[in-house]
Amino acid sequence: MSSFDVVVIGSGPGGYVSAIRCAQLGFKTAIIEKYPTLGGTCLNVGCIPSKALLDSSHHYHDAVSHFKEHGIEISGEIKANIEQMIARKASVVDQNVSGIKYLMDKNKITVFEGVGSFEDATHIKVTNGKKSEVIEAKHTIIATGSKPSTLPFIKLDKDRIITSTEALKLKEIPKHLIVIGGGVIGLELGQVYLRLGAEVSVVEYLDRIIPGMDAALSKELTKVLKKQGMKFYTSHKVKSVESKKGIVTVQADNAKGETITLNGDYSLVSVGRRPYTDGLAADKAGVKVSERGMIEVNDHLQTNVPNIYAIGDVVRGAMLAHKAEEEGVMVAEILAGQKPHIDYNLIPGVVYTWPEVAAVGKTEEQLKEAKVDYKTGSFPMKALGRSRASGDTDGFVKILADAKTDEVLGVHMIGARVADLIAEAVTAMEFKASAEDIARMSHAHPTYAEAVKEAALDATEKRSIHM
Repeated sequence: MSSFDVVVIGSGPGGYVSAIRCAQLGFKTAIIEKYPTLGGTCLNVGCIPSKALLDSSHHYHDAVSHFKEHGIEISGEIKANIEQMIARKASVVDQNVSGIKYLMDKNKITVFEGVGSFEDATHIKVTNGKKSEVIEAKHTIIATGSKPSTLPFIKLDKDRIITSTEALKLKEIPKHLIVIGGGVIGLELGQVYLRLGAEVSVVEYLDRIIPGMDAALSKELTKVLKKQGMKFYTSHKVKSVESKKGIVTVQADNAKGETITLNGDYSLVSVGRRPYTDGLAADKAGVKVSERGMIEVNDHLQTNVPNIYAIGDVVRGAMLAHKAEEEGVMVAEILAGQKPHIDYNLIPGVVYTWPEVAAVGKTEEQLKEAKVDYKTGSFPMKALGRSRASGDTDGFVKILADAKTDEVLGVHMIGARVADLIAEAVTAMEFKASAEDIARMSHAHPTYAEAVKEAALDATEKRSIHM
């Protein structure tokens, strides 16, 4: 029987990063993955492939809609080759998962392919088809991730009524894609196909899209996506989804109880994700799992069984790849006797539409609810020289700061490249920066980052220079 200091179950961003950190710290480490490729949902059917399609569709959209104004003339018809886009996406995925395999070899991490299930608190059975073997683990880190959720009355046929997994490998551009759920995944994939010529309708139960983010971001993104042609049905409760002869019919009731009917050729069900523990047999190890399927952990991500930890989508908190990575590193370092920490308030959230949306810290709604005395500063992207030069003038940066101490409490952005820009805000807030601290930092000109400086200036005695 093979024996290890640490066994990680699941090779997504949380799992493989945790395994690497454990190996770096001198632990004999193994990782168990049920699929033939490493990387989990993020690398195979999530973050990476969706960004590949977003980039391809963005290039196409620019060629059709914006090249001419930049003085780029293309003779002949511009066509969207969905098969090539999917092929390129697959190539990007292959490169990334091959990179993870290389990292496992480099760090001398033993990889087991198969379903990992507990026999008891220190023994895990790995089953691959009809073959199985039992390995021994001094410590186990559960990183089994999540799967797309659905609604009880929706039957996912994975042909016309689909999840994000199927939406990433369609063989045709939908004529009318009906997206159920106005969150991150639905909006990103909706925009992919909107750019390629599909009609896209978004049905959202709550009164706005991206409901977990600052309301100002939701309002601006709705305005921009409507301008691009996306249709929204907010405050609508879906009551039926049916597929017959290639036509998907979605019925939903509005706040007044009135029913709308939408007919399309595809419906993307994007109503969130659920923790995935199928086949784990956590009960055999005595690990507590909540009614919602989440593994219960303490502040050190330790389960009720002392030698078993859990990280990522399978525990409480935002289901984000980078959050899982931080948790994976934290557990590895705890096992090594170190004292790491994670400030969950400083885990940024991003929507990779165009314009991009990014945020960190408290929203304005949260500060109001907590009765925090705060001040706000904002700056529109249209006032930036860099934005005018690129033509990306939609959006703004908003900074929320404590009214008395000036400490930055939240930063909310929508605009070009804000997915990268949000790291500036995270860094500043990690070191308890004030709005004035950011305002006094030199920002290169011309850059999108100048919007952060200007918003900070606006929060500091309303003294923005360019507004």
